[in-house]
Amino acid sequence: MAGRNQLRIIGGDWRGRRLKVVDQSGLRPTPDRVRETLFNWLAPVIAGSRCLDLFAGSGALGLEAASRGAAGVTLVEKAGAAARQLRDNIALLQAGDRLELVQTDALRFLGRAPAEPYDVVFLDPPFGQGWLQRCLPGLAQPGWLAPGAYVYMEAEQDLDSAALQALLPAGWQLIRSRKSGEVGYHLARADGLQPAPQAS
Repeated sequence: MAGRNQLRIIGGDWRGRRLKVVDQSGLRPTPDRVRETLFNWLAPVIAGSRCLDLFAGSGALGLEAASRGAAGVTLVEKAGAAARQLRDNIALLQAGDRLELVQTDALRFLGRAPAEPYDVVFLDPPFGQGWLQRCLPGLAQPGWLAPGAYVYMEAEQDLDSAALQALLPAGWQLIRSRKSGEVGYHLARADGLQPAPQAS
């Protein structure tokens, strides 16, 4: 287990690497045990995938995805200190070809036209602020996700699987749900997506 201001990558090319994490209120890197379970779930699809870490924070999920063979990971982080630390960690790993940092708000990012659809999305927002309710409809818009993409969500424990399924866009299915301490973690499959419009 890494210390309070450190993150340990637990699998893949950078397994065992320890990276600095900014000391910021509300920043809670996904614990090692939860990450191990998540990436076991994603093992069949993570290699070669395009991933979006929409509330990157420490970068625990996006960096782990890149270490395990994701072709490209977009890290979205609004806070200046956290974004600067992510930029430093990307440079330390010499991973600018696999990791792109975008310093902006999650909803502002989803307001853009997507460049290419994502295969995996990580949603680990601050709790109790309604971020899942606000972000999920945006991700369901044409062009953001590849058909059958996976969306991982962390939420407060009282948002159980039934309540979370009710938040999901039409056609999406909640396929995994677990709890660890006060945190619920869930994986959905985004079926029933509309294809992206073709360029004329």
